[in-house]
Parts: sequence; C-alpha cells; structure tokens
Amino acid sequence: MTRRLIVLRHAKADALVGGADHARVLTPEGRDQARAVGARLAAAGLRPDHVLCSTARRTRQTLELALAAFESPPPVEYEDALYSADVPAVLDLVSRTDPAVHTLLVVGHNPTMAQLAGAFMADEPLTGFPPAATAVVDLEVEWLYAAPGTGTARLLA
Repeated sequence: MTRRLIVLRHAKADALVGGADHARVLTPEGRDQARAVGARLAAAGLRPDHVLCSTARRTRQTLELALAAFESPPPVEYEDALYSADVPAVLDLVSRTDPAVHTLLVVGHNPTMAQLAGAFMADEPLTGFPPAATAVVDLEVEWLYAAPGTGTARLLA
C-alpha cells in the first residue's frame, strides 16, 4: 500500500525585526496563502490523516488556516525538532509515523522543506519552493523506510 507525504513550507511571515525568529507571525498575504493551500488540498482530495508541525508560530498559523478547509481536522503533533531539522531528521520523524496513517502532512521551514521535496524529484529538479509551497510525495514504501528514491514528488499547484 502506498503512503502519501505532503510537504508544506509555512506561508509568508513577517520579517525578523528584533525579537525571536520562533515567534514570527504570518503577514496578511501569508494568511491568504495558508487558506489557499487548504482549499487546494481539499479540492485535490488530499486530507491528511496526521500532521507533524514545527512549533514556530508561523507554521502553527499556516496549519490552522489550511486545516480550516476540512470538516474535521486530523491529529497534530507539534515537533520542536522540525524548527531546525535537516532532511535526515525530518525523515527520521516521518519514519516513526503510525502505519495506520496513509497521508501525512509535514509543515516546516526552508531550506529543509525544499530539500525534502527536491529529494523525491529526481526526474524534475526543484527550482524554487516559495512560502506556502506544497509538494505531494507518493511513497512506494511504509513510513519506516521513507527515503529519497522510495517515491516520487510533484508540486501541488
């Protein structure tokens, strides 16, 4: 049985001007982007069964606004590790996903989200991954074995 991994970069956030990066919030444009992502996911029938989300405020806001497109939100795990994770660390978190989950949404930050999506796009190199960019990876393996080469990704337009 195939698994589907949805990779989402948080929507456009305010620039860092003093304060903590972790506390940055979405801009009005970012809020619109997040709602649009939710609408695109819903229209494509891509309802996640489970979510892994960075604890940063902008990722939490992106997720909240995107999930508003669904009648019943899936369970969410907020992971501190996603804030500064590299691709192997994200894949480690993915590998721990319950086998009963068929569609997993990961909400995080660049450059990691771009690198993660790009790792599954060998035939079509990724040239950019702007705020609120979304990639859908169809895996050919169980979560435990998710790694580049075990599935193919496409950008959700």
